[in-house]
Amino acid sequence: MPEPSGAQAPSQIAVVGLATMGQNLARNLGSRGFRVSVYNRTRARTDQMIAEHGREGAIKPAYSPQELVGQVARPRPILLMVKAGEAVDETIGHLLPALYPGDVLIDGGNSHFTDTVRRAGMVEARGIRYLGTGISGGEEGALRGPSIMPGGPADAYHLVEPILTRISAQVEGQPCCTYIGPGSAGHYVKMVHNGIEYADLQLIAEAYDLMRHALGLEAAQLAETFAGWNAGDLESYLIEITARVLAHTDRSSGQPLVDVILDQAEQKGTGKWASQSALDLGIPVTAITEAVFARFVSALKDDRTEAARVLPGPVVAAGEAEDAGTLVEDVRLALYASKIVAYAQGFEQMLAASAAFDWHLDLGAIARIWRGGCIIRARFLDRITQAYLAQPGLKNLLLAPYFRQAMARSQDAWRRVLRRSVERGVPAPAFSSALAYYDAYRRERLPANLIQGLRDYFGAHGYRRTDRDGSFHTRWAQDGEEVAT
Repeated sequence: MPEPSGAQAPSQIAVVGLATMGQNLARNLGSRGFRVSVYNRTRARTDQMIAEHGREGAIKPAYSPQELVGQVARPRPILLMVKAGEAVDETIGHLLPALYPGDVLIDGGNSHFTDTVRRAGMVEARGIRYLGTGISGGEEGALRGPSIMPGGPADAYHLVEPILTRISAQVEGQPCCTYIGPGSAGHYVKMVHNGIEYADLQLIAEAYDLMRHALGLEAAQLAETFAGWNAGDLESYLIEITARVLAHTDRSSGQPLVDVILDQAEQKGTGKWASQSALDLGIPVTAITEAVFARFVSALKDDRTEAARVLPGPVVAAGEAEDAGTLVEDVRLALYASKIVAYAQGFEQMLAASAAFDWHLDLGAIARIWRGGCIIRARFLDRITQAYLAQPGLKNLLLAPYFRQAMARSQDAWRRVLRRSVERGVPAPAFSSALAYYDAYRRERLPANLIQGLRDYFGAHGYRRTDRDGSFHTRWAQDGEEVAT
């Protein structure tokens, strides 16, 4: 619990970087009774923050690193809320000369986990502890309670645990914050979280696109559809705000706002990082990767506009109509099944990273802290938490009883949706890749045997057999004999 405040009492934590996220976290801290010092390299922003929000708690401005350090009780927790990349290095360099051994730097931005390793090594050489901390929830979550994923030295986490757990979201009396693991584990888990978010957003967009263009449903009708879905298994923050976005009318044009938003999706790189790391680990996060690719395609607006004039699409027979009720229900089931695959792939990636980096991640605890505050919070995260409690060594969520049954209930509808998307020429890359992954994962035998045979033919790469141990090579261009290698 926070200590009683007093006029001369030192601050308990500092926040550096006062863009919206930093300001809102400082306000969150102040509103919960913590004494907090705030600092921004641009003095005007500090002054503005104090003028607008300084009465929301014991929030004290500082105008130099030295003044900031002098205001905070040792060992000093200092939360960095600056843009990922060079700005983090610059801020650390700006603060370091004023810090003392034992102080704790908390990087709350979306830093790449490899940068976190480098920065931790640099500051820890000077006796300063470093927590790479994922924070999810956007502006509202930062103010009211985000999901917090701290990684780094355990003793540093225990120092700030009373603060972080109190300002995080709370679900059923439990904080949406837990110690993730050593090193850069916190930022890695946040990266995968964002990758799953990419997939989730793409799947929702594909569901919207299919119903809009195969059925001709208007935005207002789709808003009602998504609002209804939010009352069932698909209940989640993203489904909830999808209904709100679709229902919003643009004041200047009178049209649905979604119809006047340019169809180019931007990105900050975390989804791409998740895919790159998965490739390094050999984990097929197909839904995340297709979502990243879909954003790349969306960026080709001029090219797509030109192509739309000349490239033919499918011809839909006159009088051919869709059964609206059936298709909408099929899309709901396909969305749920694809969402399960996206999460299963993300958790499989975290399991592989945990083994590769010796992090000992608790996947059930990660699912638990994602239930509130974060962007991908959803009802079925309770199911994921329960799955890992029942089977701590679970290799893939698809193998858990609940998710096996969910896929069995959904797969026929899923396949019908993809057939319709192909027939109508509506792209559904995330739906499609998720189903392809599911079908591949449930196959005992894949055509990789032919691939390996071809590799052996042109490159003498060898192969293993199903009927005996060892590695072999066939002398294809010679006598056709097989030899052990």
